[in-house]
Amino acid sequence: MTPITIYHNPACGTSRNTLALIRNSGVEPIVIEYLKTPPDKAQLQQLLQAMGTGARALLRQKGTPYDELGLSDPKWTEVELMDFMVQHPILMNRPVVVTPIGTRLCRPSELVLDILPDPQLGAFAKEDGELVVDAQGKPGARAKPPNPASNARVSA
Repeated sequence: MTPITIYHNPACGTSRNTLALIRNSGVEPIVIEYLKTPPDKAQLQQLLQAMGTGARALLRQKGTPYDELGLSDPKWTEVELMDFMVQHPILMNRPVVVTPIGTRLCRPSELVLDILPDPQLGAFAKEDGELVVDAQGKPGARAKPPNPASNARVSA
């Protein structure tokens, strides 16, 4: 079985909820705290390719040097944006989850349910108490339905 990997920031509630949903499917993922062990440029490029998106879609603005670096300017190329993320890992939005089904930025956290190979084992509520999975392990109380135009490439 191909392992599941999460690029995780333990200070982020969305990332913690996503990790908990993965574990609620009975899987202990590979956890990469990307601020301590950031992906190099080649790894970042592989993630973006697997997600089927460009670097701009993975940029995080809040709590980062995004504004100071002027990253909203369309002049920056894909390569330059990746270079910024390698130099400043906090610019990488999180959590990014890699499974055998697909790779996705899981914001909101319940988007991970679409790419987990195994069903949820039981009820799950987010840290704020919002119910995401019912007692039978079925995602019935999702906050938002999956967005088909979301930033994930899911294999058929």
